[in-house]
Amino acid sequence: MNRENTCKACEGTGMLADDEGWQYSCSVCDGDGEYSESDASRPARVRSVDENNRLLD
Repeated sequence: MNRENTCKACEGTGMLADDEGWQYSCSVCDGDGEYSESDASRPARVRSVDENNRLLD
């Protein structure tokens, strides 16, 4: 993987975690760990959360 294209949000792992340790796929790179032009052109999506604001993926 090219270091220049590594997703800075998930540091190339493709996974993010919230403050409680729940893990979910990275919404910036779509879980592949590499940020590309196709990721930049993809529209933002609203994520579903439960009553405790935990992501429902």
